[in-house]
Amino acid sequence: MITTFFRKSTLINYAFSVLLLIFFFTFSQFNASTSVLNSNTIYEKALTIIVLLSSLFLVNFIVKKNGLTKNSSYAILFFLLYLALFPSVFGNLKLLLANFFVILAIRRMISLQTLKSPKEKIFDASLWIFIASLFHFWCILFLFVIYVSIIFHVSRDYRNWLIPFIAIGTGAIIFVLFSLIFDQTWILHSIKQTEMNFQWDYFVNNYKKIALTLFAIFGIYFVFSMIFTVGNKPLVLQASYKKMIVSFFIGVLVFLFSPDKSNAILVFTFLPLAVLSTNNIEYSQNKTYQEIVLFTVAIITITTYFFNL
Repeated sequence: MITTFFRKSTLINYAFSVLLLIFFFTFSQFNASTSVLNSNTIYEKALTIIVLLSSLFLVNFIVKKNGLTKNSSYAILFFLLYLALFPSVFGNLKLLLANFFVILAIRRMISLQTLKSPKEKIFDASLWIFIASLFHFWCILFLFVIYVSIIFHVSRDYRNWLIPFIAIGTGAIIFVLFSLIFDQTWILHSIKQTEMNFQWDYFVNNYKKIALTLFAIFGIYFVFSMIFTVGNKPLVLQASYKKMIVSFFIGVLVFLFSPDKSNAILVFTFLPLAVLSTNNIEYSQNKTYQEIVLFTVAIITITTYFFNL
């Protein structure tokens, strides 16, 4: 039943996804917020929902434009479910902004397979990653995905290997200039973000541990199922799926390196895992299997969502 509804991309599917996202966001805010509403908090919440909706439709655009999934709405559904698994992400605007810019960078790297304007795409992706790192420094690790993309598609031109450094240098110069003009504490804040923390003492209740464990199970199952079957995928898409696998593991590294630990930091793994999850059920010919997988993920995620509020 669930697979039948989301098997196609229609206006009804998109409307339902938007309403579901708004519900998850609104319910989490009502349960988490203890501060009095004022103009600043209203603007922040409005910006948060805009970033969430933009990320949702950007995910849909990426998978459709590059043929990463069939003509279904599974990718945005999985993306929504993974967001709901960690409700704290709905209250972290900086992480959502960082993830939005990372998604923009991944979009440029996926489209590099067309070999059209590769230098511009590499520069844009590197600049998006630098901007993401201003909100969460360890997003800088996603530069590795850019070099993986260069290896796959345009490694023969040595200039392509230097473009990320040029983009990062350009962004850094502009950032420092703006900081010196408007607020020098921006620089100090960015330097502080470079700290690392490998401790796992951030859990405030067992439900957060359960949510992390369930996400780890989903990740292991869907990622490794792709690793073992990627050779059977269409040749034109194999590089894109490999980039998604790499992006997932980079997202995990961002979580491990981040100084202020929280489950919400795993937001950087949601796009690649949504693509891999969708691929897992789309390429199965067993409709019962599709229904069981999607229903299981949905029920577990929504149940965990309410327990974590």
